[in-house]
Amino acid sequence: MKTKNIFLYIFVVFSFFGCEKFLEEEPRAIIAPETFFASENDAKQAINGTYAILKNNSIYGQVGLDHFYDNGTDIIEPNRAANFVQPIGNYTLNEALADVSVQKMSVSDTWKDLYRVVFNSTIIIDRLTGNEAILEEERTLMIAEARFLRALCYWHITNLWGDAPFYTEVLTLEEISQLGRTDKETIIDFIIEDLQFAQTHLPDSYSDADRGRASKWAAAIIEAKIYMKQQDWDAGLAKCNEIIDQSPHRLLPTYNEVFDPLNEYNDEIIWSLDFARDIEGIYDPAFPGFSFAGNNSWRPSMFNPRLRDEPANTSERNALREALTARGEAFNGTGLQVASKDFAEKFPLNDLRRELNIVDNYLGFDLNFPYMAKFWNLDLDTSPRFNHSDNRMVFRMADVHLMAAECENERAGGNPNDAFEYIRDVRERAFATVGEAEAILGLTQTEFREAIYDERKWELAAEAHRRYDLIRWGILLDVVQNLEYRFWEPNVNIRPYHVLLPIPLQELQQNPALLESDPTNNGYR
Repeated sequence: MKTKNIFLYIFVVFSFFGCEKFLEEEPRAIIAPETFFASENDAKQAINGTYAILKNNSIYGQVGLDHFYDNGTDIIEPNRAANFVQPIGNYTLNEALADVSVQKMSVSDTWKDLYRVVFNSTIIIDRLTGNEAILEEERTLMIAEARFLRALCYWHITNLWGDAPFYTEVLTLEEISQLGRTDKETIIDFIIEDLQFAQTHLPDSYSDADRGRASKWAAAIIEAKIYMKQQDWDAGLAKCNEIIDQSPHRLLPTYNEVFDPLNEYNDEIIWSLDFARDIEGIYDPAFPGFSFAGNNSWRPSMFNPRLRDEPANTSERNALREALTARGEAFNGTGLQVASKDFAEKFPLNDLRRELNIVDNYLGFDLNFPYMAKFWNLDLDTSPRFNHSDNRMVFRMADVHLMAAECENERAGGNPNDAFEYIRDVRERAFATVGEAEAILGLTQTEFREAIYDERKWELAAEAHRRYDLIRWGILLDVVQNLEYRFWEPNVNIRPYHVLLPIPLQELQQNPALLESDPTNNGYR
């Protein structure tokens, strides 16, 4: 099938960087696609390079997708007026600002990198199909992996832009440059096909040497999320039950264990992208001392406090520094991802998850801002500033239990008390007593629905789900209009069209066909 749509500045070159074990091979570019993949190793390097694009700052590296899925909602906000995150979080974004790139992050960068994955995955699928130089079992597995990566990125594209450029066969750059937008429903149908193929052929799990690859269960959770957005509650519940009953993943006994930096491949994690320190990326002279698109993670530094902001009593700053030094730690981050004012004020005081989501006192020092310790890493030896090895968690099992509870509550004939049983373990590890955990038993369907709104907020805070949830529930506008931010005014600026992003101006100028089906560019004109 060949469908049309998009201009995209595509490099016909894979971005390959080391990824602990499974991305350690020497990179190779697709210079002549028709002669590539002469061996299984060629194909594996292509897959590895496509994974590497996901680790760019614009997607899962640093806080790329966080800007779209979390900033400007009711969970996180920066601790100061930061220009490069403000347009999205403050709902002041326009087509021109979408092109402005700071630290390799912009709407335009995310657009381009998502489509690079689509482009590369489509080439891989084409070059592997019928390629007798590679054993059938191996090429089927790699095709499944490429189809997962393509589905993942098309899913993000439809979430962020709705109708979007879409193709499924290898096209020339000239053909690509003339593509318009395809309706998102058509794209979603194809995403489901890719995900189902991936689930059929990807393994349940991987050996230590291949940790970081996506298993069939990563594909399954995206499929379940799509059904839920379509309000196909029975299909969503069936897929969630399949993950709960058949996958090797389970809820851990405590919330804190999930985020233990020494156990990043624990049983609750369905998929995370692995990073390693001291593996540098591309040097950019505009940012001396930093590199981009490498395999070392920036993200913890975005959540780590910076000493110049702390503590609340500035006369105690030296004492705090000394206390941190004694522990081999430092407040040397940016502090640009802190708990929002609204989130910090509303997080239940008796909820055991609070200590990893709201840190307003550290080592006995009161802090100016509430930080989210679940993602910070203060250790100087193992995790220096902007050179962290912390993995990027994408999906975990608690999310699936919360999804199943919502599906059970919403489906025809569903029962809120039956729905509660899907999250009993999630709640019981979050509270000291069974009575506190069972406080949401006996609710009506409407009451349980609203309880799920909050439960997902407390459990999955800053894990890049919130705006997606608020949009599919149809309450983004209502929630944001009732927020009070420290520096911004999202409650004043937000408009109904902010459920989507604009296609960047540069893309529109280079391909006017992108405006044919929607001259308003998602309402931004």
